[in-house]
Amino acid sequence: MSVQRKHLVKEFNHFITCYVCKGYLIKPTTVTECLHTFCKSCIVQHFEDSNDCPKCGIQVHETNPLEMLRLDNTLEEIIFKLVPGLREREQQQEIEFWKKNRSKENDDGPKSKKPRVDEENEQDADQDYHRSDPQIAICLDCLRNNGQMGENIVKGLMKKFIRCSTRVTVGTIKKFLSLKLKLPSSYELDVLCNGEIMGKDHTMEFIYMTRWRLRGENVMFYYPVFEYK
Repeated sequence: MSVQRKHLVKEFNHFITCYVCKGYLIKPTTVTECLHTFCKSCIVQHFEDSNDCPKCGIQVHETNPLEMLRLDNTLEEIIFKLVPGLREREQQQEIEFWKKNRSKENDDGPKSKKPRVDEENEQDADQDYHRSDPQIAICLDCLRNNGQMGENIVKGLMKKFIRCSTRVTVGTIKKFLSLKLKLPSSYELDVLCNGEIMGKDHTMEFIYMTRWRLRGENVMFYYPVFEYK
C-alpha cells in the first residue's frame, strides 16, 4: 500500500499569495487580460492610480480597468480549505469593518428606525433570518428612456428602499426586479449606478467600494426597462 505524502501549506504559497500585499489571497480577483490574480482590495486600490497589471505591467484597459476583473470563488474555497482559521478571521474582520462603517454613516446622517426584522432577531437570536453577513441599504428606482425617473413600460417598485447582503450580485438584483415587476420574457432591464451599467457579477460591496462615493447615503441604482424588438 502506498503511503500518501503530506504537504505543507507553504509549498503552495506561490499559488495562493497576493503579489501586491504578500499575504494570502482574500476574495481572489483575476485580471481577465493577463489572468494574474490578486486580493480584490489590493487590485481595486492599485487601479485607482494605474491601468496596468501590477505583476506583468500589461495595460488592462485604457479607461476603466475595473471592468476587466472577475472574482475566483473556486480559488477562494481552496485557500480557505488549505489555511486553517482563515475563513473565520476574514469573516470577523469583514463584519467589524461594516459595523464600523455603518456607525460612521449613522453619525453623519439622520437616525433611522431599525428594520422590524432586526428587532425580531434581537428578541429571538436562535431564529435564522440569514443576516449574519454584512448588510447594505440600497435604493432601486425606475428610469425612463428619456433619462427621467418615473414610470416606464411598467410601474416602479412600491418600496424602493431595501436592505440586502453585501455579497448580493447585480445579476440577483435583476432577477429580483424582474419578478417584482412581473416583466414578460420579451422585456429586459439594466442596473445603473452613477450613470454606468453594472456588470452582472458585481457585488454590492464591490460597487459600494469602487463606484459609490456618497458615504452616509443609500446606494442609488436605476433600472431602465426596454423591450426586444
